[in-house]
Amino acid sequence: MEFVLHSHRYALSILETEPEFAETWHEIKHVINKISDEMIIERFEQKHSKQKSISRTINELLKEELMAFGWREESPIFQDTDYQGDTWRLDFAKENISIEVAFNHGSVIAWNLLKPVLASELNHVQKAIQTKVGVIICATDGMKTTGGFDGAVGSYEKFLDYFAPLNNQLSVPIALIGLNAPKTFYIQHVKEEGKKVGKVVRVTHDIPQTITL
Repeated sequence: MEFVLHSHRYALSILETEPEFAETWHEIKHVINKISDEMIIERFEQKHSKQKSISRTINELLKEELMAFGWREESPIFQDTDYQGDTWRLDFAKENISIEVAFNHGSVIAWNLLKPVLASELNHVQKAIQTKVGVIICATDGMKTTGGFDGAVGSYEKFLDYFAPLNNQLSVPIALIGLNAPKTFYIQHVKEEGKKVGKVVRVTHDIPQTITL
């Protein structure tokens, strides 16, 4: 997949130039670049053809590829049992980097941005993990449209709107990755048994808007 990137507090410069981050940052880029349109199509049609979008497919592929490099999934931020569960977990963590894959509702954008801060800063609640840089992976507006995502999903473009008002709160470097739309297919929404599902439509030209029948 191709992607765009926004660097908060010099995250990109740190990830590219500091030796302690170079290998893990390379792994992240390698994993994203490795996931091709054909891989997404094959996995979607084999396992997720009843889904409306390719979000679960991409999530699954990212998980498999990252874990192959030794990334830990669903890492708790805190040791305290009062702060467990999905709310207080990172999607992935390895050494000094945490990753959030944010294909969820736009209303939780601020929380997705604050999770890397909690994982990186000292806190009065005993920490289970300590990272230094956060990476957030989300969908661009183009990916949302082409991939059949729900309109309420927070996009890369919407995430960008949050950095200025939250600048003081976002005290750690964050690299925001926006996944671009696939080039060789789009998801068309159709109704099956009264439920809207996604169907892969292959193209050899510019991808049109998602069509609902």
